Amino acid sequence: MTHATEIAARYIAAWNEKDPSRRNALLAAHWTEDAEYVDPMMGGKGRGEVGALIGAVHERFPGFRFALSGNADGYGDRVRFSWTLGPESEPDMIVGTDFVLLDDHRIKAVAGFLDKIPAGGSD
Repeated sequence: MTHATEIAARYIAAWNEKDPSRRNALLAAHWTEDAEYVDPMMGGKGRGEVGALIGAVHERFPGFRFALSGNADGYGDRVRFSWTLGPESEPDMIVGTDFVLLDDHRIKAVAGFLDKIPAGGSD
């Protein structure tokens, strides 16, 4: 499903953007103003809080990059995809699956699941 692949690629691009101005532009273009994000370790509501969460991930894991894992799929206003996060030497140190709710092709809500984290990763 090309649409799901595009949504997932835009999502990963926002999470990989280190520059706050460019990240905020990506969020403004592809996320609703009141978008919500939640996973077992953090959550936020609104593009500002989501942008801050992404910034916090960059601070906690400098040099790590997100990448899509496998194919994104979806139907209607739902998309799901898996991703990896890690340094170049171990790109799949952290693995997760996200479920996205869309509103007019923009991300409205994300429920993230962590499928693999290193020991002590939730500290």
